[in-house]
Amino acid sequence: MSQVHLVGIAGGSGSGKTTFARALAQRLPREHCALLFQDSYYIDQSARFDFDGGSVNFDHPDSLDFALLAEHLRELKSGRPIQIPLYDFATHTRLKTTVPQAPKRIVLVDGILIFHPEPVRSLFDELIFFETPETLRFERRLERDVRERGRTPEGVKSQFLNQVKPMHDEFVEPSRRHAGTVVRDLEEYGSTLDRLVEKYLDWLRE
Repeated sequence: MSQVHLVGIAGGSGSGKTTFARALAQRLPREHCALLFQDSYYIDQSARFDFDGGSVNFDHPDSLDFALLAEHLRELKSGRPIQIPLYDFATHTRLKTTVPQAPKRIVLVDGILIFHPEPVRSLFDELIFFETPETLRFERRLERDVRERGRTPEGVKSQFLNQVKPMHDEFVEPSRRHAGTVVRDLEEYGSTLDRLVEKYLDWLRE
């Protein structure tokens, strides 16, 4: 197939990167664009999970199967399909079922830590980082985790203070230096989205 362009979209939890990635995917031709999520590549934590906001640190790079993600990105870039794993956030289990994904000319990859491991980072053709104030990131994560993942507000707050914030400061924020584009959320979201849509549509016409 034609050249595959891998675009990494990173930033802290609640930074707006996922909303941006989905909006970008929606404005590009479906037949030419795929969207992958880092969250699909969590290692099964069902045997270690103790309680909401407990000892399992889901924001540390070791909680993710980056070797598999790198393998999948290489496969897509080579024009071969992959089987995306499914992770159940209610039971913290990697399900046996997978989702097939064919290679597309543009593949968007969303995740807080995808710029940290060099074997993954080096595969991207473009890296976009979302820089968003901590207070706003926490508010968004609290609302999302309670609504979508069955979490308790107390557990979300404990996890944010004890795991999310320290891991953001240690791993996520430093990875910003690798990005070619840094988006200051509310200030630059719309203009960056419009610019990338136009850029990728022009590339697809070539």
